[in-house]
Amino acid sequence: MTDMLVAQRREQLLNELQASGGLKVIDLAARLGVSRATVRRDLLDLENEGKLSRVRGGAMLATRHDSTVPEAQAAASATPLGLTLGLIVPSATYYYPRVVSGVQAVAAERGARVVITLSDYSGNSDAQRIEELAASGASGLLVALPGGHDLPEKNLHQLEELGLPFVLLERQPQDPFITCEFVASDHRQGAFAAVRHLAELGHSKVALFTNGSPTASLLHQGHKAALQNLDLEPDVPVVDSGRPTLGSDEATQCYDRFIRACQEGQVRAALVHSDHDAIELMRRMRLQGLQAPRDLALIAYDDEIASLADVPLTAVAPPKRTIGEYAARLLLDRLAAPEPNTVPVRQMLLQPRLNIRSSCGTA
Repeated sequence: MTDMLVAQRREQLLNELQASGGLKVIDLAARLGVSRATVRRDLLDLENEGKLSRVRGGAMLATRHDSTVPEAQAAASATPLGLTLGLIVPSATYYYPRVVSGVQAVAAERGARVVITLSDYSGNSDAQRIEELAASGASGLLVALPGGHDLPEKNLHQLEELGLPFVLLERQPQDPFITCEFVASDHRQGAFAAVRHLAELGHSKVALFTNGSPTASLLHQGHKAALQNLDLEPDVPVVDSGRPTLGSDEATQCYDRFIRACQEGQVRAALVHSDHDAIELMRRMRLQGLQAPRDLALIAYDDEIASLADVPLTAVAPPKRTIGEYAARLLLDRLAAPEPNTVPVRQMLLQPRLNIRSSCGTA
């Protein structure tokens, strides 16, 4: 009986990872209703079975072509008959798991291996992580460093000095004239599409709430362009919370100030980044006797968990898996070319999709 319960729990654990691509130990423990120690034991056993890869603080689903770069210098090397793609991303639990799954899928199709390492949003370990990937025997690099969407010149110079082909994921060089390959979401277009949809529903005032993420500046640009091009009211609340801890008093106060500003300005629609912030904002609205979309029509940005909200959130969904797929193909095409330097430099911007649900006032 105990073995059956263990098997069922581990199957549920894998299902949770399948749905999200990657989760932290603390989140898995909460979802499964068990201790963190139990989750860690399950992750260790499942990793030994080749069903997942443990990363710092959590786990990601694995394929037979996937491995993880440890804290110390990795010792993996390219397989004799294939290529190794070195992948660096800021997070294993939000946004990037789907990007990673796209990379893994294309690598599996092409007989390549993926070696992954995680950076963090402090940016303090970027240089070390890049060096680790190069030392792991990577044939080329797929790079999504933390920070803004404009990759700092120091990081770009380091990548160039390594001499390995590389493609940026969800990042672009600060200098638009640098011949550097990248695949990124056009977040300005995503924000514009959200505001346009709300305008089509009759809203002349559309507010913006962002959370200090690397995407925030692009959303602000798209929002501003939409207000100007669609002839909407320019005097609306535009707030960036600066990434307070989710659930903290600071975050709560920021949500309340935004709600109050919308009410005082008679603003009845808003674009909110991210899903977590939109869900928390709705919770604060309910506590004040307000509802979406009746009192404030909402569109979330990211579409990770937007559909699970009490009032399912209309959301802008960047093409995360496609980003990973296209970037992997670009890199593998260059690596497989007899003369890689003759392959044209390709720079791709993909438009996000607007998924319509209940929170904006349309079914």
